[in-house]
Amino acid sequence: MNNKRRSFLKNLGLAGAAASVTPMVFANEAKTFQLLKRNNTFSFNNTIKIALIGAGGMGVADARTALLNPNIEIVAVCDLYTGRLDAAKSKWGSDIFTTKDYKEILKRSDVDAVIIGTPDHWHKQISIDALKAGKHVYCEKPMVHSVDEGLELIDTWKKSGKIFMVGSQGMSSLGNEKAKQLLAAGVIGDINYVEGFWARNSPAGAWQYAIPDDASTKTVDWKRFVSNTKKRPFDETRFFRWRNYTDYGTGMSGDLFVHLFSSLHFITDSYGPNKIASTGGLRYWKDGREVPDVLLGMFDYPESDQHPAFNLSLRCNFVDGTSGSTYLKIVGSKGSMEVKWEEVVLKLNANGHSEDPFLQEKAKDGKTQRADRKGIVPPLETVYKAEKGYKGAHYDHFANFFGAIRNNGTVVQDPVFGFRAAAPALLCNDSYRQNKFIEWDPVNMKLV
Repeated sequence: MNNKRRSFLKNLGLAGAAASVTPMVFANEAKTFQLLKRNNTFSFNNTIKIALIGAGGMGVADARTALLNPNIEIVAVCDLYTGRLDAAKSKWGSDIFTTKDYKEILKRSDVDAVIIGTPDHWHKQISIDALKAGKHVYCEKPMVHSVDEGLELIDTWKKSGKIFMVGSQGMSSLGNEKAKQLLAAGVIGDINYVEGFWARNSPAGAWQYAIPDDASTKTVDWKRFVSNTKKRPFDETRFFRWRNYTDYGTGMSGDLFVHLFSSLHFITDSYGPNKIASTGGLRYWKDGREVPDVLLGMFDYPESDQHPAFNLSLRCNFVDGTSGSTYLKIVGSKGSMEVKWEEVVLKLNANGHSEDPFLQEKAKDGKTQRADRKGIVPPLETVYKAEKGYKGAHYDHFANFFGAIRNNGTVVQDPVFGFRAAAPALLCNDSYRQNKFIEWDPVNMKLV
Protein backbone atom coordinates (compact mmCIF):
# COMPACT_ATOMS: atom_id res chain seq x y z
CA MET A 1 0.00 0.00 0.00
CA ASN A 2 1.13 3.59 -0.70
CA ASN A 3 1.46 5.35 2.68
CA LYS A 4 2.00 8.80 1.21
CA ARG A 5 -0.80 10.51 3.09
CA ARG A 6 0.30 9.21 6.49
CA SER A 7 4.05 9.57 6.18
CA PHE A 8 4.54 12.24 8.86
CA LEU A 9 2.31 10.57 11.47
CA LYS A 10 2.35 6.89 10.64
CA ASN A 11 4.32 5.74 13.68
CA LEU A 12 2.49 7.82 16.27
CA GLY A 13 0.30 6.13 18.89
CA LEU A 14 -2.90 7.63 20.27
CA ALA A 15 -1.24 10.06 22.67
CA GLY A 16 1.15 11.24 19.98
CA ALA A 17 -1.68 11.74 17.52
CA ALA A 18 -3.69 13.70 20.05
CA ALA A 19 -0.76 15.99 20.74
CA SER A 20 0.32 16.47 17.15
CA VAL A 21 -2.85 17.31 15.22
CA THR A 22 -5.44 20.07 15.41
CA PRO A 23 -7.87 20.99 16.81
CA MET A 24 -6.09 20.39 20.11
CA VAL A 25 -7.68 18.08 22.66
CA PHE A 26 -7.34 17.96 26.42
CA ALA A 27 -8.08 15.19 28.87
CA ASN A 28 -11.44 15.51 30.55
CA GLU A 29 -11.16 12.16 32.29
CA ALA A 30 -9.21 8.96 31.83
CA LYS A 31 -10.72 7.93 28.51
CA THR A 32 -12.71 10.95 27.34
CA PHE A 33 -11.37 13.91 25.39
CA GLN A 34 -13.06 17.07 24.21
CA LEU A 35 -12.96 18.37 20.65
CA LEU A 36 -12.48 22.12 20.90
CA LYS A 37 -14.95 24.37 19.13
CA ARG A 38 -13.47 26.49 16.37
CA ASN A 39 -12.49 30.14 16.49
CA ASN A 40 -12.87 31.26 12.88
CA THR A 41 -10.23 33.78 11.82
CA PHE A 42 -11.95 35.20 8.74
CA SER A 43 -12.47 38.90 8.19
CA PHE A 44 -16.10 39.87 8.73
CA ASN A 45 -15.89 43.54 7.74
CA ASN A 46 -17.91 43.45 4.52
CA THR A 47 -21.56 42.45 4.42
CA ILE A 48 -22.50 39.55 2.14
CA LYS A 49 -26.05 39.79 0.79
CA ILE A 50 -27.74 36.47 0.11
CA ALA A 51 -30.89 35.23 -1.57
CA LEU A 52 -32.72 32.00 -0.87
CA ILE A 53 -34.03 29.99 -3.82
CA GLY A 54 -36.33 27.27 -2.48
CA ALA A 55 -37.79 28.20 0.91
CA GLY A 56 -38.89 24.77 2.15
CA GLY A 57 -37.67 23.13 5.34
CA MET A 58 -34.00 22.73 4.42
CA GLY A 59 -33.78 26.02 2.58
CA VAL A 60 -35.12 27.93 5.58
CA ALA A 61 -32.78 26.02 7.91
CA ASP A 62 -29.86 26.95 5.65
CA ALA A 63 -30.85 30.62 5.59
CA ARG A 64 -31.25 30.75 9.37
CA THR A 65 -27.84 29.17 9.89
CA ALA A 66 -26.25 31.47 7.32
CA LEU A 67 -27.63 34.50 9.16
CA LEU A 68 -25.96 33.39 12.40
CA ASN A 69 -22.66 34.28 10.76
CA PRO A 70 -21.46 37.90 11.13
CA ASN A 71 -22.48 40.50 8.54
CA ILE A 72 -24.83 38.36 6.47
CA GLU A 73 -28.04 39.91 5.16
CA ILE A 74 -30.89 38.20 3.30
CA VAL A 75 -32.42 40.43 0.63
CA ALA A 76 -34.54 38.12 -1.55
CA VAL A 77 -36.45 34.82 -1.50
CA CYS A 78 -37.82 32.70 -4.33
CA ASP A 79 -40.28 29.85 -3.98
CA LEU A 80 -43.06 28.38 -6.09
CA TYR A 81 -45.58 28.35 -3.22
CA THR A 82 -47.14 31.62 -2.13
CA GLY A 83 -47.36 30.54 1.50
CA ARG A 84 -43.59 30.25 1.78
CA LEU A 85 -43.08 33.72 0.29
CA ASP A 86 -45.52 35.15 2.83
CA ALA A 87 -43.68 33.30 5.59
CA ALA A 88 -40.35 34.72 4.37
CA LYS A 89 -41.66 38.25 4.81
CA SER A 90 -42.79 37.37 8.32
CA LYS A 91 -39.37 35.93 9.18
CA TRP A 92 -37.07 38.44 7.51
CA GLY A 93 -39.05 41.63 6.95
CA SER A 94 -41.88 42.88 4.78
CA ASP A 95 -39.47 44.78 2.51
CA ILE A 96 -37.66 41.61 1.40
CA PHE A 97 -37.96 40.91 -2.35
CA THR A 98 -39.99 37.77 -3.14
CA THR A 99 -40.71 36.04 -6.44
CA LYS A 100 -41.65 32.71 -8.01
CA ASP A 101 -39.10 33.19 -10.81
CA TYR A 102 -35.52 32.50 -9.71
CA LYS A 103 -34.16 34.40 -12.70
CA GLU A 104 -35.52 37.60 -11.15
CA ILE A 105 -33.23 36.88 -8.19
CA LEU A 106 -30.20 36.42 -10.46
CA LYS A 107 -30.79 39.80 -12.14
CA ARG A 108 -30.46 41.68 -8.86
CA SER A 109 -27.20 43.57 -8.37
CA ASP A 110 -27.59 43.47 -4.57
CA VAL A 111 -27.35 39.66 -4.41
CA ASP A 112 -23.80 38.38 -3.81
CA ALA A 113 -24.62 34.72 -3.19
CA VAL A 114 -27.58 32.36 -3.49
CA ILE A 115 -28.63 29.40 -1.37
CA ILE A 116 -30.32 26.75 -3.52
CA GLY A 117 -32.72 24.66 -1.44
CA THR A 118 -35.03 23.52 -4.24
CA PRO A 119 -35.99 19.93 -5.07
CA ASP A 120 -33.08 18.02 -6.60
CA HIS A 121 -34.25 18.22 -10.22
CA TRP A 122 -33.61 21.98 -10.25
CA HIS A 123 -30.13 21.98 -8.63
CA LYS A 124 -28.07 21.77 -11.79
CA GLN A 125 -29.83 24.40 -13.90
CA ILE A 126 -30.24 27.01 -11.18
CA SER A 127 -26.60 26.50 -10.15
CA ILE A 128 -25.37 26.99 -13.71
CA ASP A 129 -27.55 30.06 -14.24
CA ALA A 130 -26.41 31.55 -10.93
CA LEU A 131 -22.72 31.05 -11.71
CA LYS A 132 -23.17 32.60 -15.14
CA ALA A 133 -24.92 35.55 -13.49
CA GLY A 134 -21.84 36.12 -11.32
CA LYS A 135 -23.26 34.80 -8.04
CA HIS A 136 -21.54 32.64 -5.47
CA VAL A 137 -23.52 29.45 -4.84
CA TYR A 138 -24.38 27.29 -1.85
CA CYS A 139 -26.35 24.33 -3.26
CA GLU A 140 -27.95 21.65 -1.15
CA LYS A 141 -26.87 18.07 -1.70
CA PRO A 142 -26.99 16.11 -3.90
CA MET A 143 -25.36 18.57 -6.27
CA VAL A 144 -27.17 17.10 -9.29
CA HIS A 145 -30.19 14.93 -10.04
CA SER A 146 -28.36 12.46 -12.31
CA VAL A 147 -24.71 11.63 -13.03
CA ASP A 148 -24.87 12.99 -16.58
CA GLU A 149 -25.36 16.51 -15.14
CA GLY A 150 -22.18 16.61 -13.06
CA LEU A 151 -19.40 17.46 -15.49
CA GLU A 152 -21.34 20.33 -17.10
CA LEU A 153 -21.82 21.97 -13.72
CA ILE A 154 -18.17 21.45 -12.79
CA ASP A 155 -17.06 23.01 -16.07
CA THR A 156 -19.33 26.04 -15.56
CA TRP A 157 -17.99 26.50 -12.03
CA LYS A 158 -14.35 26.38 -13.15
CA LYS A 159 -15.00 29.05 -15.77
CA SER A 160 -16.96 31.29 -13.40
CA GLY A 161 -14.30 32.16 -10.83
CA LYS A 162 -17.00 31.99 -8.14
CA ILE A 163 -17.21 30.08 -4.86
CA PHE A 164 -19.47 27.02 -4.97
CA MET A 165 -20.22 25.04 -1.82
CA VAL A 166 -22.24 21.84 -1.80
CA GLY A 167 -24.46 21.65 1.27
CA SER A 168 -23.66 18.33 2.89
CA GLN A 169 -23.03 20.16 6.12
CA GLY A 170 -22.07 17.22 8.31
CA MET A 171 -18.71 16.85 6.59
CA SER A 172 -17.57 20.07 8.31
CA SER A 173 -18.12 18.54 11.74
CA LEU A 174 -15.55 18.28 14.50
CA GLY A 175 -16.21 14.54 14.54
CA ASN A 176 -15.14 14.18 10.92
CA GLU A 177 -12.04 16.29 11.49
CA LYS A 178 -10.94 14.19 14.45
CA ALA A 179 -11.58 10.95 12.55
CA LYS A 180 -9.52 12.25 9.64
CA GLN A 181 -6.63 13.06 11.98
CA LEU A 182 -6.75 9.72 13.75
CA LEU A 183 -6.82 7.81 10.46
CA ALA A 184 -3.91 9.81 9.06
CA ALA A 185 -1.96 9.15 12.25
CA GLY A 186 -2.33 5.41 11.69
CA VAL A 187 -4.17 4.93 15.01
CA ILE A 188 -6.57 2.29 13.64
CA GLY A 189 -4.05 0.95 11.13
CA ASP A 190 -4.95 0.35 7.51
CA ILE A 191 -8.62 0.79 6.65
CA ASN A 192 -10.31 -2.33 5.28
CA TYR A 193 -14.05 -1.96 5.90
CA VAL A 194 -16.58 0.83 6.49
CA GLU A 195 -20.27 0.75 7.28
CA GLY A 196 -22.79 3.57 7.52
CA PHE A 197 -26.29 3.69 8.92
CA TRP A 198 -29.24 6.07 8.88
CA ALA A 199 -32.69 5.46 10.38
CA ARG A 200 -35.88 7.49 10.54
CA ASN A 201 -39.42 6.56 11.48
CA SER A 202 -41.41 9.78 11.94
CA PRO A 203 -43.72 10.94 9.13
CA ALA A 204 -41.67 14.09 8.51
CA GLY A 205 -38.40 12.17 8.60
CA ALA A 206 -39.83 9.68 6.14
CA TRP A 207 -40.85 12.52 3.80
CA GLN A 208 -44.54 12.63 4.60
CA TYR A 209 -44.33 16.38 4.79
CA ALA A 210 -47.38 18.47 5.66
CA ILE A 211 -49.51 19.63 2.73
CA PRO A 212 -51.04 23.11 3.25
CA ASP A 213 -54.81 23.43 3.09
CA ASP A 214 -54.56 26.15 0.43
CA ALA A 215 -52.44 24.08 -1.97
CA SER A 216 -53.80 24.72 -5.49
CA THR A 217 -52.78 26.06 -8.87
CA LYS A 218 -53.56 29.53 -7.48
CA THR A 219 -50.88 29.26 -4.79
CA VAL A 220 -48.41 26.86 -6.47
CA ASP A 221 -46.61 27.51 -9.77
CA TRP A 222 -46.94 23.89 -10.83
CA LYS A 223 -46.12 24.54 -14.50
CA ARG A 224 -42.75 26.00 -13.59
CA PHE A 225 -42.09 23.14 -11.14
CA VAL A 226 -42.48 20.45 -13.85
CA SER A 227 -41.15 22.53 -16.76
CA ASN A 228 -37.84 20.62 -16.87
CA THR A 229 -39.34 17.15 -16.41
CA LYS A 230 -42.44 15.13 -17.31
CA LYS A 231 -45.55 17.28 -17.61
CA ARG A 232 -48.40 16.15 -15.32
CA PRO A 233 -51.67 17.57 -13.99
CA PHE A 234 -51.32 19.47 -10.71
CA ASP A 235 -50.61 17.13 -7.80
CA GLU A 236 -50.11 18.74 -4.40
CA THR A 237 -48.64 15.51 -3.00
CA ARG A 238 -45.93 15.42 -5.63
CA PHE A 239 -45.12 19.07 -5.03
CA PHE A 240 -44.92 19.04 -1.23
CA ARG A 241 -43.63 15.47 -0.84
CA TRP A 242 -41.33 15.59 -3.84
CA ARG A 243 -38.61 13.36 -2.34
CA ASN A 244 -40.87 10.36 -2.87
CA TYR A 245 -40.88 10.70 -6.66
CA THR A 246 -38.06 10.04 -9.12
CA ASP A 247 -38.86 13.01 -11.38
CA TYR A 248 -37.86 15.40 -8.60
CA GLY A 249 -35.97 13.60 -5.83
CA THR A 250 -33.11 11.13 -5.58
CA GLY A 251 -34.46 8.69 -3.01
CA MET A 252 -32.90 7.60 0.25
CA SER A 253 -29.40 7.48 -1.20
CA GLY A 254 -29.58 10.98 -2.67
CA ASP A 255 -30.97 12.40 0.55
CA LEU A 256 -28.98 10.43 3.14
CA PHE A 257 -26.29 8.18 1.67
CA VAL A 258 -24.70 11.26 0.10
CA HIS A 259 -24.01 12.61 3.61
CA LEU A 260 -22.17 9.40 4.49
CA PHE A 261 -20.18 9.47 1.24
CA SER A 262 -19.22 13.09 1.89
CA SER A 263 -17.98 12.33 5.39
CA LEU A 264 -16.15 9.17 4.34
CA HIS A 265 -14.41 10.88 1.43
CA PHE A 266 -13.39 13.78 3.64
CA ILE A 267 -11.95 11.48 6.30
CA THR A 268 -10.09 9.22 3.85
CA ASP A 269 -9.32 11.68 1.00
CA SER A 270 -10.94 9.08 -1.26
CA TYR A 271 -12.25 9.78 -4.77
CA GLY A 272 -14.93 7.15 -4.36
CA PRO A 273 -15.88 3.57 -5.25
CA ASN A 274 -15.42 1.83 -8.59
CA LYS A 275 -18.16 -0.80 -8.12
CA ILE A 276 -21.68 -0.16 -6.85
CA ALA A 277 -24.63 -2.42 -6.01
CA SER A 278 -27.84 -1.97 -4.05
CA THR A 279 -31.04 -3.68 -3.03
CA GLY A 280 -34.07 -2.78 -0.95
CA GLY A 281 -37.79 -2.28 -1.23
CA LEU A 282 -40.94 -0.50 -0.16
CA ARG A 283 -41.71 -2.15 3.17
CA TYR A 284 -43.77 0.26 5.25
CA TRP A 285 -44.62 3.70 3.80
CA LYS A 286 -47.01 2.46 1.12
CA ASP A 287 -48.35 5.92 0.31
CA GLY A 288 -47.85 6.00 -3.45
CA ARG A 289 -44.14 6.79 -3.33
CA GLU A 290 -41.89 5.56 -6.12
CA VAL A 291 -38.74 4.96 -4.07
CA PRO A 292 -37.89 2.33 -1.43
CA ASP A 293 -38.06 2.96 2.31
CA VAL A 294 -35.40 0.32 3.00
CA LEU A 295 -32.16 0.52 1.01
CA LEU A 296 -28.87 -1.39 1.28
CA GLY A 297 -25.79 -0.42 -0.69
CA MET A 298 -22.47 -2.19 -1.28
CA PHE A 299 -19.39 -0.46 -2.69
CA ASP A 300 -15.85 -1.47 -3.66
CA TYR A 301 -13.16 1.18 -3.12
CA PRO A 302 -10.00 0.51 -5.13
CA GLU A 303 -6.47 0.91 -3.82
CA SER A 304 -5.15 4.43 -4.34
CA ASP A 305 -2.44 6.78 -3.11
CA GLN A 306 -4.86 7.86 -0.40
CA HIS A 307 -5.89 4.48 1.00
CA PRO A 308 -5.77 0.70 0.54
CA ALA A 309 -8.66 -1.13 -1.08
CA PHE A 310 -11.67 -1.49 1.21
CA ASN A 311 -15.38 -2.24 1.18
CA LEU A 312 -18.26 0.00 2.20
CA SER A 313 -21.71 -1.08 3.33
CA LEU A 314 -24.52 1.47 3.73
CA ARG A 315 -28.02 0.89 5.03
CA CYS A 316 -31.00 3.12 5.53
CA ASN A 317 -34.59 2.58 6.61
CA PHE A 318 -37.68 4.63 7.42
CA VAL A 319 -39.21 2.19 9.92
CA ASP A 320 -36.69 1.65 12.72
CA GLY A 321 -36.64 4.34 15.38
CA THR A 322 -34.68 2.33 17.95
CA SER A 323 -31.14 2.31 16.58
CA GLY A 324 -30.11 5.94 16.71
CA SER A 325 -30.08 8.18 13.69
CA THR A 326 -26.77 8.05 11.88
CA TYR A 327 -23.18 6.92 12.18
CA LEU A 328 -20.18 5.95 10.12
CA LYS A 329 -17.96 3.12 11.38
CA ILE A 330 -14.45 2.85 9.94
CA VAL A 331 -12.63 -0.40 10.62
CA GLY A 332 -8.87 -0.78 10.33
CA SER A 333 -6.23 -3.37 11.09
CA LYS A 334 -5.71 -2.04 14.64
CA GLY A 335 -9.20 -0.93 15.60
CA SER A 336 -12.22 1.10 14.55
CA MET A 337 -13.88 4.50 14.83
CA GLU A 338 -17.59 5.25 15.16
CA VAL A 339 -17.94 8.72 13.73
CA LYS A 340 -20.78 11.13 14.43
CA TRP A 341 -20.90 14.85 13.82
CA GLU A 342 -20.07 15.75 17.42
CA GLU A 343 -18.45 12.56 18.68
CA VAL A 344 -15.88 9.93 17.77
CA VAL A 345 -15.62 6.65 19.65
CA LEU A 346 -12.23 5.04 19.05
CA LYS A 347 -11.90 1.33 19.81
CA LEU A 348 -8.54 -0.40 19.56
CA ASN A 349 -8.07 -4.15 19.43
CA ALA A 350 -7.28 -5.20 22.99
CA ASN A 351 -4.84 -7.86 21.82
CA GLY A 352 -3.12 -5.58 19.37
CA HIS A 353 0.20 -3.86 20.02
CA SER A 354 0.27 -0.16 20.83
CA GLU A 355 3.26 2.10 21.45
CA ASP A 356 1.15 4.37 23.64
CA PRO A 357 2.02 3.83 27.37
CA PHE A 358 -1.53 4.63 28.50
CA LEU A 359 -3.04 2.03 26.19
CA GLN A 360 -0.41 -0.55 27.10
CA GLU A 361 -1.38 -0.15 30.74
CA LYS A 362 -5.09 -0.39 29.96
CA ALA A 363 -4.42 -3.58 27.99
CA LYS A 364 -2.84 -5.10 31.10
CA ASP A 365 -5.90 -4.14 33.17
CA GLY A 366 -8.19 -5.90 30.72
CA LYS A 367 -6.45 -9.26 30.84
CA THR A 368 -8.04 -12.01 32.84
CA GLN A 369 -6.31 -12.99 36.09
CA ARG A 370 -7.36 -16.62 35.78
CA ALA A 371 -4.58 -18.73 34.33
CA ASP A 372 -6.80 -21.73 33.61
CA ARG A 373 -9.40 -20.05 31.41
CA LYS A 374 -9.44 -17.50 28.61
CA GLY A 375 -11.70 -14.45 28.99
CA ILE A 376 -13.49 -12.05 26.69
CA VAL A 377 -11.34 -8.95 26.48
CA PRO A 378 -13.08 -5.65 25.72
CA PRO A 379 -11.55 -3.23 23.21
CA LEU A 380 -9.64 -0.23 24.50
CA GLU A 381 -12.06 2.66 24.11
CA THR A 382 -11.49 6.41 23.89
CA VAL A 383 -14.28 8.92 23.37
CA TYR A 384 -13.93 12.36 21.78
CA LYS A 385 -16.84 14.76 22.28
CA ALA A 386 -17.48 18.29 21.06
CA GLU A 387 -16.83 20.99 23.64
CA LYS A 388 -19.82 22.82 25.10
CA GLY A 389 -20.61 25.89 23.05
CA TYR A 390 -19.75 24.27 19.74
CA LYS A 391 -21.98 25.91 17.13
CA GLY A 392 -22.20 22.80 14.99
CA ALA A 393 -21.23 21.50 11.58
CA HIS A 394 -23.97 23.43 9.77
CA TYR A 395 -22.64 26.73 11.12
CA ASP A 396 -19.04 25.83 10.28
CA HIS A 397 -19.99 24.78 6.75
CA PHE A 398 -21.43 28.24 6.11
CA ALA A 399 -18.48 29.89 7.88
CA ASN A 400 -16.20 28.15 5.39
CA PHE A 401 -18.39 29.33 2.49
CA PHE A 402 -18.51 32.97 3.57
CA GLY A 403 -14.84 32.97 4.55
CA ALA A 404 -13.91 31.75 1.06
CA ILE A 405 -16.00 34.52 -0.51
CA ARG A 406 -14.43 37.22 1.65
CA ASN A 407 -10.86 35.96 1.35
CA ASN A 408 -10.87 34.47 -2.17
CA GLY A 409 -10.30 31.11 -0.55
CA THR A 410 -11.46 27.54 -1.05
CA VAL A 411 -14.22 25.39 0.42
CA VAL A 412 -14.17 21.84 1.71
CA GLN A 413 -16.95 20.69 -0.62
CA ASP A 414 -16.54 22.25 -4.04
CA PRO A 415 -18.34 20.80 -7.09
CA VAL A 416 -15.62 18.22 -7.79
CA PHE A 417 -15.81 16.89 -4.25
CA GLY A 418 -19.59 17.24 -4.28
CA PHE A 419 -19.98 15.27 -7.49
CA ARG A 420 -17.73 12.48 -6.28
CA ALA A 421 -20.01 12.16 -3.24
CA ALA A 422 -23.24 12.47 -5.24
CA ALA A 423 -22.34 10.08 -8.07
CA PRO A 424 -22.16 6.80 -6.08
CA ALA A 425 -25.40 7.75 -4.29
CA LEU A 426 -27.17 8.36 -7.60
CA LEU A 427 -25.71 5.18 -9.09
CA CYS A 428 -26.98 3.31 -6.06
CA ASN A 429 -30.47 4.21 -7.30
CA ASP A 430 -29.60 3.05 -10.81
CA SER A 431 -28.32 -0.26 -9.46
CA TYR A 432 -31.53 -0.76 -7.50
CA ARG A 433 -33.74 0.00 -10.49
CA GLN A 434 -31.65 -1.97 -13.00
CA ASN A 435 -30.87 -4.87 -10.63
CA LYS A 436 -27.18 -4.99 -11.51
CA PHE A 437 -23.69 -3.94 -10.46
CA ILE A 438 -22.53 -0.60 -11.88
CA GLU A 439 -18.90 0.27 -12.56
CA TRP A 440 -17.71 3.84 -12.04
CA ASP A 441 -14.41 5.64 -12.68
CA PRO A 442 -14.03 7.81 -9.56
CA VAL A 443 -10.93 9.62 -10.81
CA ASN A 444 -12.34 10.74 -14.16
CA MET A 445 -15.91 10.80 -12.82
CA LYS A 446 -17.58 8.77 -15.53
CA LEU A 447 -19.36 5.46 -16.08
CA VAL A 448 -17.25 2.53 -17.20
